[in-house]
Amino acid sequence: MLEALKAALPANLLASRAMSETGARSERIAADDPLAALRGGGGYATILVVLVAAGGVVLSLIASNSADPLLITLLASLAMLGVFFVFGMAAGHIRIGERLPEADLLKAITDVDSDGVLVATARGNRAIYANRALTEMIGRSEAGTLGSLEDAFAGSKAAAEALFRLSRAAAQGEARNETVERQGLDGAPARVLRISVRPFTSAVTERDPGPLAIWTLRDISEERAGQARADAASAAMLSLYDTMPLGLLTVDAEGVVTHANGTFLKLAGISAELIGERMLRLRELVSADGADILLAAARNGTTPTTFDLDVTRESGRLVPVRLVARAADPADPSKGVVIGCLNREQGTTGGAAGDETADLRLARFFQSAPFGIATIAADGTIANANAAFARMTLDEPGATAVEILARHADADKRATVEHGLAEVLAGRGNVAPIEISTGAGAGEQTRRVYMSPLSGGSGAREAAVLYVLDATEQKRLEARFAQSNKMEAVGTLAGGIAHDFNNMLTAIIGFSDFLLQAHKPGDPAHRDLMGIKAAANRAAGLVSKLLAFSRQQTLQTEVVQLGELISEITPLIKRSVGVRIDLKVSTERDLWLVKTDKTQIDRVIVNLAVNARDAMPDGGTLSIRTRNVTERECQKMDHFGLAVGEYVLVEVEDTGCGMSAETLNKIFEPFFTTKGVGKGTGLGLATVYGIVKQSGGFIFTESEVGKGTRFRVFMPRHVPDAIEESAIEQRQSKKEARAAPDLTGSARVLLVEDEDGVRSFAVRALRSRGFEVLEASNGAEALDILAEQKGRLDIVVSDVVMPELDGPSLLKELRKTHGDLKFIFMSGYPNDAFRAGLDAQEKFGFLPKPFSLTELVSKVKEELAR
Repeated sequence: MLEALKAALPANLLASRAMSETGARSERIAADDPLAALRGGGGYATILVVLVAAGGVVLSLIASNSADPLLITLLASLAMLGVFFVFGMAAGHIRIGERLPEADLLKAITDVDSDGVLVATARGNRAIYANRALTEMIGRSEAGTLGSLEDAFAGSKAAAEALFRLSRAAAQGEARNETVERQGLDGAPARVLRISVRPFTSAVTERDPGPLAIWTLRDISEERAGQARADAASAAMLSLYDTMPLGLLTVDAEGVVTHANGTFLKLAGISAELIGERMLRLRELVSADGADILLAAARNGTTPTTFDLDVTRESGRLVPVRLVARAADPADPSKGVVIGCLNREQGTTGGAAGDETADLRLARFFQSAPFGIATIAADGTIANANAAFARMTLDEPGATAVEILARHADADKRATVEHGLAEVLAGRGNVAPIEISTGAGAGEQTRRVYMSPLSGGSGAREAAVLYVLDATEQKRLEARFAQSNKMEAVGTLAGGIAHDFNNMLTAIIGFSDFLLQAHKPGDPAHRDLMGIKAAANRAAGLVSKLLAFSRQQTLQTEVVQLGELISEITPLIKRSVGVRIDLKVSTERDLWLVKTDKTQIDRVIVNLAVNARDAMPDGGTLSIRTRNVTERECQKMDHFGLAVGEYVLVEVEDTGCGMSAETLNKIFEPFFTTKGVGKGTGLGLATVYGIVKQSGGFIFTESEVGKGTRFRVFMPRHVPDAIEESAIEQRQSKKEARAAPDLTGSARVLLVEDEDGVRSFAVRALRSRGFEVLEASNGAEALDILAEQKGRLDIVVSDVVMPELDGPSLLKELRKTHGDLKFIFMSGYPNDAFRAGLDAQEKFGFLPKPFSLTELVSKVKEELAR
């Protein structure tokens, strides 16, 4: 109706200023004005013009001398009749057809409308039009319609302020509405009105009053009263809902409690704000097993699930309850679950309190047990089961015990399961426990099932009981312990063999160096000697891998930044993996420092990269990433054996063929390889494992057949002290190339070695470079030589493991008389193996076996220069 009014106002109400003013005072549209139709109707004006023209013609004829008096008289009479007819039409006494003026029609419509309507100028608030309903709502006033509006709400400050805001909005050309209350007259009840104003712009005539505003008043008293009644009913229902003896709560699919009534809030001792902020999970109210089973009710559709559990109050106190759960929406399990909660403590105060208390205690023991318990009826169906049993056996409603256990047992164990259940249902005991498995792959779980009869007859309601224990972690520990023992035994054996091999390889490599000095490249024997030395070096590399695997190699530790280290070896990795592999290296900024052997960590990363290349024969992507792992993040990681701390993580991931679970369990074993004969020694990953573990780190593997493999190496963070920081700065500042070292000398050296071949080579090597060398075959002989020389020695080079007196013992005796004498240990064992028996402040050099002539001389000169 307001749209019709808005459309009709330019053509009917705004054509005349006089009409507008008259309509505002008398609340009648200008159809009562005799001239209104002429001013507003274009058709009547045309007729008037024609008649006036005709009158003019008549008058001209009258003035003519040739006009016939009778004709003139007739024309004059017709002209008078025409003028009379025009004025009759204008006055409304004469009508042509039944056409009703639009203004009259619009006024009739607005007058019967129940909403008050007022059209006024936006500025100045001068009334243009008001319908009858507005007058009935606010009454009349000498000040005009808007004055009546102001007077009607003058008694209420809030209403007056609302009217002021509406007037200001009208002046600014904005739409606004307010709800105000008006006190009733003569004892009538108060009325609630919704007053709205909106702009309306029209420019039809030159006398147009300008921008307008349409005011609408609607009586919403009945609507408000109905809403109040509905709110009261809702409040009553809510009060009943919150005070009913049954606790109710809703939980979403993620296990977050989204709503709870007052009864449950009081029972659990929690606040509504905790739930409103979505900070409460079902697992915090009941056990983890109970929460899982209750949430599983959403998957069971309309089938309710009932359990007797304990609810944990905020204070930590446990309250026994009976919970009944079902899906919030059976058609959509993602909408969570609705749970009813009955406080079972309140049921123990009656006359049979003793029996009820005993039953309650039994139910609580049954449901809160950390292992699965189920009773079996004589027909083999599950009579009762606790939450842990349902979780550990993936129980299905209506399934029998045989069906449940046999479904998770191997084919060869199913007969054992059926036989055992038949025995206990017949009342016979002494059934051996049976192990079953649930899940598959990495999620496989091992359960140990115990069976026991409850009565001697088969007609009892509950004939047997099952106990199910989670043996997954125990089996994993057993497997890891067995693997660890096997690796330790192999490592010990490898370390012992490697030490003896190093002594032999030292002699072979050393004497090869002497022969190569005598046989130049043109000599026919030179090629054979190079082959001997190359084979010896390959053997030394194999021994080094064995020592790395057994964690008995010597680590030359230093503080390094793994990001810089990987950047340095990236060109080597690119050459190693080839052009068919897409290498992606990403390093986190501000990477923490670690303390390790730089050379050995290079071997780890290159070895993992080469293995990844072999897993992608048709090409693929190799990603190497490094980042920091905080202690908080470490706590959340599910890596067995990873100690909580701060680490630098190196990830090497490929998109290759992946590995099966069986292969994954053997990859770190020495000599295990999936490559063909002659294509691998099987020591690559064993070496990686040993280096990482000896450096104090951890290595974990994830792989899936057909999707690829990821190795994760965790190296412990190292915070350097002032001395280490100074060494780092010096190392970074000295990037220039060094000149070839001078390998000549003239110092007096005492060489102590029980292996004749190694001693002979070392003595010749030092003498060939100008050193004066004394030799001893053991520590006791070395002390005698020291006494004879009376301190006229510059350095002692000694083996570690020797008969009678070993190297560390020799150093201790020597320090009693020669406190500042230089000392070098040479051994196939790591220096940590004998450092523990020496003073923590003791300073000495270390030369790992096997070594070449150049390495021996360089080490001696290095120690003499300190």
